[in-house]
Amino acid sequence: MTLRFDKLGVVIAAIAAYAALLAPFATFRANRIVPGQARSILEALPSATGPLLLAIVIAGALIALLKTPLLLRLAAGVVALAALAILIGTAGSFLTPAGNTFARVSPASGFWLLIFAFTLLLADVLTRLDLSPWARVAVLIAAALAIGLLLVSRQWDSLSILKEYANRADSFWAEGAKHITLALGSLAAAVVVGLPLGILCHRVERLRAGVLNVLNIIQTIPSIALFGLLIAPLGWVATHVPGAGVLGIRGIGTAPAFVALFLYSLLPVVANTVVGLAGVPRGANDAARGMGMTDRQRLFDVEFPLAFPVILTGIRIVLVQNIGLATIAALIGGGGFGVFVFQGVGQTAMDLVLLGAVPTVALAFAAAIILDAIIEMTSIRRHEASPA
Repeated sequence: MTLRFDKLGVVIAAIAAYAALLAPFATFRANRIVPGQARSILEALPSATGPLLLAIVIAGALIALLKTPLLLRLAAGVVALAALAILIGTAGSFLTPAGNTFARVSPASGFWLLIFAFTLLLADVLTRLDLSPWARVAVLIAAALAIGLLLVSRQWDSLSILKEYANRADSFWAEGAKHITLALGSLAAAVVVGLPLGILCHRVERLRAGVLNVLNIIQTIPSIALFGLLIAPLGWVATHVPGAGVLGIRGIGTAPAFVALFLYSLLPVVANTVVGLAGVPRGANDAARGMGMTDRQRLFDVEFPLAFPVILTGIRIVLVQNIGLATIAALIGGGGFGVFVFQGVGQTAMDLVLLGAVPTVALAFAAAIILDAIIEMTSIRRHEASPA
């Protein structure tokens, strides 16, 4: 019998082997800011649990390495990720001395590489299974419920990131609300302005190049520089325009962050609106004219529905982009998860950095999956509605 190797599985197995056998699984610190001491899987877990995790990882890597049935690969990815998620909490409890409130235990590079390897395996399997949009959203919900269950069970309470959260629980949710408000609010403003502007650029070709060039120039300005450039004009508005301060317009804070994110959001919305409308088949427009539709009716009843998947792709780009860029808003007092990231950098406390970075990545990842599913569903409906 000839063994057949999976090309992606070779990469996954190599990453898993390095992470499990050579890289540290957890890091122990006497307190939150001192250098850590690396611990391997066998050192970080109780005597019976360490070999069990190694066996699970090795078995999962072998299944990934060989051309195996998709359901077996799916099971290997799920079991390995579940074991890693549960046992990193066990490592925290095992390494923390009894009654010690200063010690910190955090996942090390080996843990993150193993998570990456088996997430890659799971993503590859789900791609090959060609799941429907609803099924992909269901997988996302199941993963969120599993993480929520681990949090509620207090399995991770001994990990340093949860200890950082316990010290900042109220501010965490307050900053999280600011982060989401910035990302969604700037997206909503960009859609309100960008859709009509995109329609205008599509209709009036002379405007198209100029508008898109200006938006391209804005897109090339580094985010920190754009935030800084907005401080002076918004500060002037706050000082000289009656009522501006009451509305929250200031040189620093939420206002410049909101305006910057709005400006960054315009290009994808406008450009995708132009591309989507330009891609509407000429036959659809000719048929609409033949039915006696006005320009307005053709726009809203024919062109816009057919262009909607492309426009929605631009909105997806903006939302994922804004969730990440909103982190920088903390530098000018805009709040958001970036507050914890920059506090952690200033205090050399990497777990505090993770407290801001992990939810930001999770939000962007969830937003991408949900909007991808919506885009695919709208595309399917468009093809079903199109004449053969």
